[in-house]
Amino acid sequence: MIEDTMTKDDVTLVRESFAQLHRRRSETAAMFYGRLFEIAPEVKPLFKGDIAAQGVKLMEMLTVALAALNDPGGLTVLLRKLGRSHRGYRVQERHYHYVGEALIWTLRTSLGAGFTPEIERAWTSLYTEIANTMMAAGRAA
Repeated sequence: MIEDTMTKDDVTLVRESFAQLHRRRSETAAMFYGRLFEIAPEVKPLFKGDIAAQGVKLMEMLTVALAALNDPGGLTVLLRKLGRSHRGYRVQERHYHYVGEALIWTLRTSLGAGFTPEIERAWTSLYTEIANTMMAAGRAA
């Protein structure tokens, strides 16, 4: 559970680093999807619409998820719903690994020297919990 793995300091690190990316959200989303399709070209056909529009959705969902860190129960409900819907999009569990890799790469690339080991640990912990929750919901669907 997210509330068991994220300290208040972790939440602050994640939110502050995301705020820097959010200011350049279109660029950030383009970097993320560029990297994702580079490391996992097999996922590209899963994205049917305009990738820029998908990038907007990604950044909005991250914004909502980070806001919901104050309400772990609500965040879990949201993530379970996302996990079930992603199964319908033919997302496979191995794809979550690629998404995490692309996310951390995007953070590292965008934040440069500001991407500290503490920020990496906090984001890795958060993403692991997000992915695990979504995958479990997808299996149960």
